[in-house]
Amino acid sequence: MSLLEDKPAQVKATPMRGRVRGNVVLLLCVMYAISYIDRTNISTALPSIKLDLHLTETQLGLVVSAFSIPYALLQVFGGNLGERLGARRALFFIALLWGVATLATGLSIGFWSLFAARILLGLTEAAAFPTATSAMTRWVPADRNGFVQGVVHSASRLGNAAAPLIVAFLIVQAGWRESFFILGIVSIVWGVIWFAYFRNRPNEHRKVRQAELDEMPIVAKNAVRPPVPWKRLMRSIAPVAFVDFGYGWTLWVFLTWLPSFLGDSYGLTLTTFAAFTSLVLVGGVVGDTVGGVVSDAFFRRTGDMRKARRNTLMIGLIGSALCLVPVFLVHNLTVVIVSLMVSFFFLELCNATLWAIPMDAAPEWAGTASGMMNTGFGIAGIFSPIVFGALVEATGWQWPFVASIVLLGVAAVVAWRMRPERITSPGFVDPLLERA
Repeated sequence: MSLLEDKPAQVKATPMRGRVRGNVVLLLCVMYAISYIDRTNISTALPSIKLDLHLTETQLGLVVSAFSIPYALLQVFGGNLGERLGARRALFFIALLWGVATLATGLSIGFWSLFAARILLGLTEAAAFPTATSAMTRWVPADRNGFVQGVVHSASRLGNAAAPLIVAFLIVQAGWRESFFILGIVSIVWGVIWFAYFRNRPNEHRKVRQAELDEMPIVAKNAVRPPVPWKRLMRSIAPVAFVDFGYGWTLWVFLTWLPSFLGDSYGLTLTTFAAFTSLVLVGGVVGDTVGGVVSDAFFRRTGDMRKARRNTLMIGLIGSALCLVPVFLVHNLTVVIVSLMVSFFFLELCNATLWAIPMDAAPEWAGTASGMMNTGFGIAGIFSPIVFGALVEATGWQWPFVASIVLLGVAAVVAWRMRPERITSPGFVDPLLERA
């Protein structure tokens, strides 16, 4: 059975305000923001690091890609491990370790030490978002999957947008090394707060009332985690992972090369290109939430989850590709900044939708399924910075952007054709169908 296709629409939105799950989502928003600051802070620091450590553009591309090597390879393992340990302990240890990795980045003395620090960061963050998705599946009603993923990923984009300003300020005030020291400590503090507040099962939290428990997904009430149906999950999620690859390729272009592109093409100073980079990334803050809200609203009106997710992806991928065209056709800073901002808005319509699909398709194994999906993003993170950096050195900035446009178009074709299967264990009461 494809994903709730052709089901009648009688699903009512469950409340988020006045519930403990609202605080859980807020904590996850903070984590998503911190994680993206920690993984993208290096982009703003690249010019300073290049001068201090005497690195080439190709070496810088390898350093940025280093994060994504373990991040891509350990997505499925990390998501499955997070499910086994429980989100409370797993995210606590993850936050501590990625804080250490951020501190190690500031201690780097050359290419290889910097490369190793970024490897460690990717290793520790690989399980973060799949584990968080598993936590959401236990705490958030199924008709709010898109909305919640939109909110937390908007927080991550807020971290993207804030990172250039924060890091630039810290570099000017203290130095690029000190900026990593400060941000590493912030990650560790979040992990302690999460462990103190969160509980794996909603009924274990002392502030959760019966009314909220009655609204929880059925998966949250299951005492035993059923075995993972690996083959069915991989067959269902593989096309979604490819779309995530196309989305992730272009996202890494924005997160990695935007400051350098603006600096090289328009001769901007550190504080100026950091400000423009933040302005562009604000488009993603809005796009993430809008994508999740629109996708969920479409499902509640039509009852067709497949079309709700697919149509949102199509709008996002095609819109982002079209808005990138002026970037290499027009040499005007105002036009380029507006084009990049709108392109990033459309691109981020896809993010919440992509992360909601594993929750829709496999609510009992959302951590594992989302790890499979996000492997596409991780693989894109390995190749996008390296290939983009090499193309920039060989041809300038035009052809790397053309390659991104083509890949977004291919991802749109796959998104139109994909039909993720709804997978549940025997005896599982489907919360979506139960309420429809």
